[in-house]
Amino acid sequence: MQGKLSEIDIRSILQLIELGQRTGELFVEAYSPHAAYSADLGLGNLADLRGTQPLANRFWFVFFLNGRIIYAADADQSLSRLRDYLSRYQADHLVNQVKAQAIATTNALEYGHLWALLEKHTLTPAQGRNIIHSMVHETLFDLLSLHQGSFVFEVGPPLSPQLTMLEVTPQLARTMKQVQQWKLLHPYIQTPEQCPYVANVNSLQEILSSRTFNKLTGFADGKTSLRQIARYLNRDILTVAKAIYPYVQQGIIQLTYPMEEQPSGTTRAASQPTATRSPRVVCIDDGATVRQMVEGMLSPHGYEVTAIANPLDALSSVFRINPDLILCDIAMPELDGYEVCAMLRTSTAFRQTPIVMLTGKDGFIDRVKARMVGATDYLTKPFGESELLMLVEKHLSLGYSERQKSTFLSDSSTNEVKIDRTDATSTSSTPLN
Repeated sequence: MQGKLSEIDIRSILQLIELGQRTGELFVEAYSPHAAYSADLGLGNLADLRGTQPLANRFWFVFFLNGRIIYAADADQSLSRLRDYLSRYQADHLVNQVKAQAIATTNALEYGHLWALLEKHTLTPAQGRNIIHSMVHETLFDLLSLHQGSFVFEVGPPLSPQLTMLEVTPQLARTMKQVQQWKLLHPYIQTPEQCPYVANVNSLQEILSSRTFNKLTGFADGKTSLRQIARYLNRDILTVAKAIYPYVQQGIIQLTYPMEEQPSGTTRAASQPTATRSPRVVCIDDGATVRQMVEGMLSPHGYEVTAIANPLDALSSVFRINPDLILCDIAMPELDGYEVCAMLRTSTAFRQTPIVMLTGKDGFIDRVKARMVGATDYLTKPFGESELLMLVEKHLSLGYSERQKSTFLSDSSTNEVKIDRTDATSTSSTPLN
């Protein structure tokens, strides 16, 4: 089952999955991080929400067992959401001390860490269920606000083990009611990602008790989003938004958007490619035709291209070559492109290097998977010279991090990537441009 959200809404999709008692995974793609709130709020130019910066697509996924929801999240694999929820139990600092369980598939890293904490008895089952219920509700709130995008439901084995299962219909009724009430807060409050800050301290202090004032000002720092505040307080987003709404109306509290942070693997540094050498591009592809084609297209334009057929050889060679951009095929023997990308992202040497996935598949599920393992962009084969050049120049002409200013050790033995397939699911995500 797949299609466009202009043809069928999320509510109907979820009901069909429930009625069919389906087991598998639902992927949803929106056109921008704020598309979930744009259609009904009449926001014309989405770029206006965050200045002039372009907005990348956003993804969500929902796991089902026999038509009931096991777990749901968006594509952010930084574990920041899990840390926010764990702060309720003073356990947020323990996330880095556990390793995600084998159940953590490429897009369920957060779930795997949660289970690891449960098995270490850091959390009780009741606390774990409370967190998952909140995560599911938060995800459904975004999805039910969405009107533009694409979806795919893939039948498959369930995410296992399961800590809890939620009936779809009661969740839909509760969340739809909140989505409708949320729309009434516009234009003063637009998205859960907005960050409140106190614009008039004296006026707020006169209205609130000292205890409430201190608590509110502790959160309203212009950096903590409404959604994060809701997580910290163990409240739903609508309750938090309604609580500050009167003060926003009066101008005592104002809302802003957080500064755009560039996670590992993005390419937005201000520096230009070093003029002392040609930009280096590595192409990892087991197909001789593709390797020759990439060399033939890029070399005449001044790029120093190295083509490597074996992904295992590539993992050691890239440290010697120190490329400025990596093109990596997805479907390869021994290691696929997702695994190669994830392994490279575990090394500090390649956390800022643009990695572009090459594939013959043209589906957004592949883009989701590429995003999860830290890929910067995605190029579908077959591609032409102008298309390849445009993509390469897009990432190199903008500057590609301060890594160009430093020289990495050329001895690959001292920078070896550990070839362990479990590493491929333990990296943080990077948005596709």
